[in-house]
Amino acid sequence: MSPSASSRLRIITAMVIFGTIGIFRRYIPLDSSLIALVRGVVGTAFLLLVMLLTRTKADRAAICRNLKLLVISGAAIGINWILLFESYRYTSVATATLCYYMAPIFVMLLSPVVLGQRLTKLKMICVGVALAGMVLVSGVLENGGGGFRGILLGLGAAAFYASVILMNQFIRDIPAYDKTILQLGSASAVLLPYVLLTVNFAAQALTPMAVLMLLVVGVVHTGAAYWLYFGGMKNLPAQTIALLSYLDPVVAIVLSALLLGEPMTLLTGVGAVLVLGATAVSEMKQ
Repeated sequence: MSPSASSRLRIITAMVIFGTIGIFRRYIPLDSSLIALVRGVVGTAFLLLVMLLTRTKADRAAICRNLKLLVISGAAIGINWILLFESYRYTSVATATLCYYMAPIFVMLLSPVVLGQRLTKLKMICVGVALAGMVLVSGVLENGGGGFRGILLGLGAAAFYASVILMNQFIRDIPAYDKTILQLGSASAVLLPYVLLTVNFAAQALTPMAVLMLLVVGVVHTGAAYWLYFGGMKNLPAQTIALLSYLDPVVAIVLSALLLGEPMTLLTGVGAVLVLGATAVSEMKQ
């Protein structure tokens, strides 16, 4: 398997894992920001443990070369999570999701300027089709939206998500373990003061099932998934990563319908087909 094909497989696998997090979130009766902090801490600890058990040594030279961008991009992940959580408070989930998945559009538009990557006509058409599909998947046309503050927060989250994708294009020659640990650790450091200031810890209900689900989210959906995600970035252009990112919400919508019995309308199904089709066409025409 070629390096680019392997990287695509890693990104796609990560997107599928990310898309299942909503299923597990349903069984964790804690504030979203607290869950995010725990997943960051657990994910970082898990990867450190794996490195310890496998006797994998950190590449200190590579870390030093990329330290500034690793910390900044990790902090951007934390801020991205915070803005998204706040967006959910001020607008509908559908509207917040739609705003958040403007991130691939931002990457597409900025990559020619920031990275010098050519934006082909086909890529522009594919991203337009994917965005149209995302509008249908979000359900915003059927359920309505609203909440200008929530919209701005969602777009802010999208901007930071896009910045993470773009910054990772400049982080080079560093093992995936080192890269992921530094970025998740930085995200956790940003989340900690936010959680301490906003979460009512007395109101949190930590059941045995919640602990189990938190461990799964921390180990699988954070440690393993971000290791795959960041490791797959190195051999792919930012535009490809942006388009593959649309697989996350499609998987989430389909699984919620199949496993949780949540309604999936005809428009949602059409939107999912548009997103997957646009992504497939873009990748086949590389």
